[in-house]
Amino acid sequence: MDENKNQEESNSLSIGLPLGLCLGTAIGVATDNLALGISLGLCFGLLFGLFPKGKNKDKEE
Repeated sequence: MDENKNQEESNSLSIGLPLGLCLGTAIGVATDNLALGISLGLCFGLLFGLFPKGKNKDKEE
């Protein structure tokens, strides 16, 4: 079960990080501060990847 959970977290991070970096790059270009935009994008990507997808998946077990 733990291996399956780790696999799901890995998949969500692999989707969240590119989305966050794209969003951060767009913010950086719009504000003419690319370094800050990429940093924010990395933070956004981690949040997107770690944010729970549904309501209490642990209760399904």
